[in-house]
Amino acid sequence: MLVLTASLVMTTPEDAVGPLLEAIAFAARAHRPQLRKDGQTPYVSHVFRVCLVVRHVFGIDDPHVLMAAVLHDTLEDTTTDYDDLRERFGDEVASWVAALSKDTRRPEAEREKEYEAELARSPWQVQVCKLADVFDNLLDSRQSPLPQRAMVLRRARAYLAALQSNLKPEARPHWETVADLLRDLDR
Repeated sequence: MLVLTASLVMTTPEDAVGPLLEAIAFAARAHRPQLRKDGQTPYVSHVFRVCLVVRHVFGIDDPHVLMAAVLHDTLEDTTTDYDDLRERFGDEVASWVAALSKDTRRPEAEREKEYEAELARSPWQVQVCKLADVFDNLLDSRQSPLPQRAMVLRRARAYLAALQSNLKPEARPHWETVADLLRDLDR
């Protein structure tokens, strides 16, 4: 006989996935008019793929990490602001997405250096989302023209080096997965 105590909280399937489904819908609306660099693929497919990499390649099922993964480009690439994310998804997810966002007001070299430093000091959840982003960009680059592919590979190396400088233990196996993919693509 199963006895439930008052301290045991029952959740419905909707409660379990509702916030993630809302983040997915939010990302779809925010990225609606955008296309990937091929000019044909809806950009939102990238953020969905990053979320799937976190879940199915890295094996992480924390809903907040998955929400950050699917929202990772909303601050940098859409009109969404931090307050929008904080209000809808909480401080934790909003701060992770902010850490995954480059300051596009700065010159590129300065912006990249600042971004790499931010990734290195970020919590493991941010590092994992960035690794999933790099993983997807590497996979996507296989069909890219050579100059674009070279840039993706160069950025991947830089991000992996930045992350490795202060890689959190929870992110280490995923760093290895991405590093292995990069080595395969370098051949």
